[in-house]
Amino acid sequence: MSSTTGGDRAPTAGAAERLGLTPGMVIQELGWDHDTDDELRVAIEDGIDADMVDGDHGNVVDAVLLWWRDEDGDLVDALVDALTDLTGGGVIWLLTPKVGRPGTVDAADIAEAAPIAGLNQTTTAAVSQDWAATRLVAPKTAH
Repeated sequence: MSSTTGGDRAPTAGAAERLGLTPGMVIQELGWDHDTDDELRVAIEDGIDADMVDGDHGNVVDAVLLWWRDEDGDLVDALVDALTDLTGGGVIWLLTPKVGRPGTVDAADIAEAAPIAGLNQTTTAAVSQDWAATRLVAPKTAH
């Protein structure tokens, strides 16, 4: 792993691969705003070889990228909304500002909100100098 201190570039190159996003996948992006990491967004779109779709897509998606800041409202509601178009077995990547950045989301808030929304928190990934990614999935159910 390389450090992002000093003159090193943020770890956005290969971000799609680190997030398990591959060419041909349909990725929905929610919560975009002026503070999102455009370099990361471009790296993901390059990795999936397509543009990400927005909340008006109206069809199933393979994964959701949800940009979220502490002041954005109720995280549980946002996670439930993010599940709307997500295909079975799909993943929500919750992108939050890293500790010390404006809008940082307390890790305990994510740990509390995920199960209420019916999700399990599995891993985190380094994707940007300013943003952390938390992988959330619906639990496997036995039928």
